[in-house]
Formats: sequence, structure tokens, C-alpha cells
Amino acid sequence: MQKDFELLFYEAEDHYLPSSDLNLLKNSANSLKKRLEIYRVLRDQEVPIFQFIADNLVESFPDENTKCLEKGLKHWMSVMRYAAMAMLLNNPDYFRHRILEWLTDIIQAQEMVTIETHIFENLKQGLEEMLSSEQMELLNPFLEQAKITLLETKSQSETLMVGE
Repeated sequence: MQKDFELLFYEAEDHYLPSSDLNLLKNSANSLKKRLEIYRVLRDQEVPIFQFIADNLVESFPDENTKCLEKGLKHWMSVMRYAAMAMLLNNPDYFRHRILEWLTDIIQAQEMVTIETHIFENLKQGLEEMLSSEQMELLNPFLEQAKITLLETKSQSETLMVGE
């Protein structure tokens, strides 16, 4: 989104923007306003969201090491923070480069996919209850990108090994 604004401002140095560019600028500004609202909700509600997930996690995995559960929660708090910023910037590349590339190996190396999947499902459910469907449409691509990259890669590679 930043690049869109920069390009328009650069083009406006020697002439006024045509109506089509003004409409693009207006749409970008309106989209940014919606994204800012979602970002604020996520920031302000982070503790209640993850407290619900933590309580559910302890119930669902009573025999699991507490440090392992905490590590999974920390992973997804990071995912959520970076997803919120990527959504605000409307930049999937930012999200992929900032978190998904390094976190994928950590989750899979520690064999935490089951716990992390549970956290993801609870996070998504909580967000769907908190945000409107229009807001979820803006955030969901980043959540799905995290799910595919972090949680489905290992299960797909295990499936290929078993089938060979």
C-alpha cells in the first residue's frame, strides 16, 4: 500500500492527478481506514483472545509440557502480530519474509504441528466471533497463508513419504 501512495505522489509532482488516480487514492485511503480499525481491535484484544486460547489449550492437552504449550502460544502471538501489520500494509510479502520463513522450520523441527493446529483453529474461531465478516475478509488471507505455510507443509511431506 505504501508503494501505491508513493507512486501517486511522485506522479503528482508535475501535474494534478486525473480522476482515476484520485479514485484510486480515495479507495486506498478508505481501505487503510478499515485496516487500521482491525489492527486496533487485534492490538487491544490480544490478551483476551490468547487467554481464551491458552485456557482451551490446557484443557485439550492436559498431559503436554507447559513450556511446549507456551511456546506454541508465543508462536501464534507473533504470527498474529505480523499478520496484523501485513494486513495493515496490505503486503503478503512482508508477512512471509518476517515470520513464515523462519517459524516454519521451528514448528516442524519441534513436532508441534498438532498443538499449533489447535491454536490456529481456536484463534480463527475467536477472531470470527470478534470481527465482522468484512473485517475477516481483510485478515483471512494472512491467516490462511500462515496455516498453509506453517501447518500443512509437514503433513503434506509426511503423506508423500508414506505413499512412496
